[in-house]
Amino acid sequence: MGIYQHFRKDEAPFIDQVLSWKDQVEKQYITKYSDFLDPREQYIFQNIIGQDEQFKLVFFGGIPNAERKQAILAPFYEEIDSNSFPISVLTTKYPAKFVTIEHRDVLGAFLSLGLLRKKLGDLSIDPDQGIIQLIVSADISDFIIAQFNSIKNANVQFQPIPLSKAIDSKDEWSNHETTVSSLRLDVMIKHIYRFSRTQALELIKKGYVKVNFKTVEDPAFIVESGDMISCRGKGRSRFNDIITLTKKQNYRISYALLKS
Repeated sequence: MGIYQHFRKDEAPFIDQVLSWKDQVEKQYITKYSDFLDPREQYIFQNIIGQDEQFKLVFFGGIPNAERKQAILAPFYEEIDSNSFPISVLTTKYPAKFVTIEHRDVLGAFLSLGLLRKKLGDLSIDPDQGIIQLIVSADISDFIIAQFNSIKNANVQFQPIPLSKAIDSKDEWSNHETTVSSLRLDVMIKHIYRFSRTQALELIKKGYVKVNFKTVEDPAFIVESGDMISCRGKGRSRFNDIITLTKKQNYRISYALLKS
């Protein structure tokens, strides 16, 4: 089993990919670039590479507070900065007085073009200014400029801007601690969102809970460090890590809530 026993079975393909990159960098002295990774994938990548001094692992998402980031894995002697990443920032305006556009509308329009979610980093919407900003892999930038021309009933035309002009995320996270009896999803939902156990079970079974952007309907699903959790109507949270195991064998954990 080796390293795989420390992660979920469905994460094995991603672990295989990281191990393959690690082997190539070590033997061929080349630099490997990832697509955009969610926080859980970044956590896995970091843990596989660890503190091995022969590698340099850097994450960057185009803006300082990016949630989704690309990774560069390189030999230790390589110099890496923000310009090393194959990232483009695209922006457009829309008539905010006449149409309401939300995050899901932009993401849905993006995916309808046949593009992969991993090619899109953070996206932000400023309804006051009527501005949408996308952070994308550089290899799809020209395609988006040419083909991404409508969202809901609004016509849009994306244009590139320098990384230095990108608008940082306005998301604010507040860190908290609590004690839980287990890392089951229903227990975590109960404590993070202040529900009863029965309410937590109902939300999960109705498909209202996602972990790492995927709906999870199993209350016994085990939440891991770095997991992003979203609960319909209650916003997003992130399980940071286990702080300690108490004398009663409960877990003292750290988590963050996205401020609304």
